[in-house]
This record gives sequence, C-alpha cells and structure tokens, in this order.
Amino acid sequence: MLVINVVGLTPRLLAHMPNVSKLGNAAALTPVLPAVTCSVQASIVTGAMPRDHGIVGNGWYFRDLGEVFLWRQHNALIQGEQIWDVTRDLKTANVCWWYAMGTNSDFVVTPRPIYHADGAKSPDAYVRPPEWHDRLVNDLGEFPLFTYWGPNAGITSSNWIVGATRKIINEEKPDLTMVYIPHLDYDLQRFGPDSQQAIDAAKAVDTALVPLLDQNPVILSEYGITNASKAVDINRALRREGLLEVYTQVGMEYLDPWTSRAFAVSDHQISHVYVRDSADIPRVRDLIAGLDGVDEVLDQAGKEKYGLDHERAGELVAVAEPDAWFTYYYWLDDDRAPDFAKLVEIHRKPGYDPAELFMTSKAIAAKALLRKKMGFRYEMSVVPLDPKQVSGSHGRLPDSPEDGPVLIGPWDGDSYHATDVKDLLLKELRRK
Repeated sequence: MLVINVVGLTPRLLAHMPNVSKLGNAAALTPVLPAVTCSVQASIVTGAMPRDHGIVGNGWYFRDLGEVFLWRQHNALIQGEQIWDVTRDLKTANVCWWYAMGTNSDFVVTPRPIYHADGAKSPDAYVRPPEWHDRLVNDLGEFPLFTYWGPNAGITSSNWIVGATRKIINEEKPDLTMVYIPHLDYDLQRFGPDSQQAIDAAKAVDTALVPLLDQNPVILSEYGITNASKAVDINRALRREGLLEVYTQVGMEYLDPWTSRAFAVSDHQISHVYVRDSADIPRVRDLIAGLDGVDEVLDQAGKEKYGLDHERAGELVAVAEPDAWFTYYYWLDDDRAPDFAKLVEIHRKPGYDPAELFMTSKAIAAKALLRKKMGFRYEMSVVPLDPKQVSGSHGRLPDSPEDGPVLIGPWDGDSYHATDVKDLLLKELRRK
C-alpha cells in the first residue's frame, strides 16, 4: 500500500489534476483543529484527537523548558499508538511525514540540514537505514532543502521525494509506504488558491506524481488553503497592553516567555495564547476577541469542544476569521527585530512565518551566496518583515468541503474524519 499525502489538495484543485482524478472518488476528509501539518498528520497516524496525541500545532510553548519550539522532529512527541507501531510485523517506509525521526518505520527519509560549526547550513536529509542515504544521493543528488521551504520553494523538492519513494518501492518493496508531497503549500500561500499560480502548481503535482500512480495509491491531504488578506498582530497587541515582555541584546528584541504575563504562539490561523496567571485570562480573552480578524477565542470549554484540551495547548486558543491569519511578530519597531526575523529560520522563530516564502532582494541573496562560495561567513537576510504579500492560509476548520482536504481510496463513503484514516488503512492492509 502506498499512501500519498498531497498537502493542500482540495476538490477545487482536483479539477486541474486529471492523473490523480482517475484514481477514484474524492471523499471529503474533515481535519482536526488546528488544521495544520503536524496536528493533522498525528491524528492520521494515531486515529486520535490532539487532546490524546498531544500535537496541538506545528509547535507550542514547552513549559518545562521555558521555550517556544516549532517543527521538532522526534517521534516520541506523539503520544499514543501509531500506525508504525501496529505494523511492526510488516515492512514500512516513511518518506517525509513529520515526526519521522525515532519512528518504528523500517525506512525513513526526512529533511535534516547540516548545521556546521561556523553557523553555515547545508541541505541534507536524515535517512535510515544509514546506507540508504548515499544510495539516494548517488541517484538523485542531495536532498534539495532550499526548494523544500523558503523563497525558492518549488516542484524540485517534490520531484526528489517522488524519486526517492519510487526507488524504495522498487528495491525494498515495503508493505506500507507513506509519502508527503509539499508543493501545493507554496504558491497557494503566496498567491492564494484562486490564482493561476495555484492552478499551475496543481498541474505540476499531477505530472510529478505519475511515476507513483501505477501503485494505485491512496491519496489524501491534511487541509485546504483559502484566500487570506488580513494579518493579525496578536503579540503586538499583547505587548501594547503590557502583557508581553521582551529582553534586549545588541539592540535586538527577543520574546521573554519567562516574564510575560501572556504571549501567543502563532500558527497560521490558530494561535495558542499562554497566560501565566489565571486571573489574567478574562482580560486577555477580551483583548484578543476584540482584535480585527479574530473569529473566536477558545477557553477550556472551547478547547474541549474541538478535542484540543491538552496540557501543551495555551490557556486560550484564538481562531482567525476565514480571510485572516496570525503573525508571530512581537517587536513594535522593525529596527529592533531580531536578526533571525529576516532569515529562513523555522526553529528559532516563536511562531510560524509564511513571509519566508518571499524574498526582499535577489541582490542581497546573490551577495550572500558569493560570500558562501568564497568560504566566508554569510547571512541570507532576505525574508521581508511585511506580511502583506501572503495571500493564502489555513488552520481553522474548513467552512466548505470544497475548500477542505480529500481522501481517495478503495472506500465507498462520501466523507471521513482524519481520525478514521488509521483504521481504514489498517483494514485495507489486512485485506491484502
């Protein structure tokens, strides 16, 4: 069985993907809240809600460490039994599904840059068994990290992933292979799902997947991306009210979660708001509810309603309006922004930053690359601090099935929930 996760795939985009459409009926797939990569993938592989598996977003505030971390990679962060655990008697492969490191899958390929001692970052991937790293590199070249995310994100990374998957299937013949294809994420956030660029991206993915379609795969997606035109500066609002604090080093401001009375971990259209003193919760809730672009603010009862009542979640969870999304920005003057704000730096920013898909200056990038080639230290400071270019987002539950994720496979139902997928796949594996 081959399961292909085409992130961002919706019924609207399927109309431009004839190769994928031939595989069968596209049932509606209801995601969990938040409808973001890590949370939905964790629900798919566990069959559980975030309250049970603990993946409340692409990142959260690690209270025991006093740090905000996004895009961690260790599989142990997922709580509960996963499909990899149930299928240990079978040969399985995980190609770029999240939380791959430390999983029970027999074959693992996941992005993992090399962070050199001098601060430089080189593209690479974590591959297990280790000997498969060089086998993939010899056939396909290095993992194209800089086309997987960032201003140059494009179809090249998806083509590499398809090639790696095809090679593993041909040579190792796993019983279950699950692969993640990222390309639709890019131009739908850059230009919006109604743009010509979005249609072109759908066509490009449809072509890229052809080498895998003879496997009669299951196709699914995690969420649909909808048009967005409004950025909500939730942390700046908290700071202006004296609730969020920063500390300063070399003229740059850094979020101070240890002393802040309230701060937000922004994640597309969802924002976890951590409130140190419960007495402040009503004030913080009212402040956030009054922001332009906020649809609702979930308290404990609201989190329970959506299955998001896990200890990792914020005391409050803000949900954006359909055309809005949350920035992570907490500084009030761009001259005081930390240096990582202008970098593609997914692990240091205390929130998701879709502006990393854009570039302020090709000249600055070219100069940095020249310094790199000459062996000097360099800094790729090309990410804009203006969020206005972002035209698509996701994270809230879809208002229409046409804008939601899909499930294409050997099942007759018209609609399923993300938590149904694990059992559907296991039953199909047993049938085979």
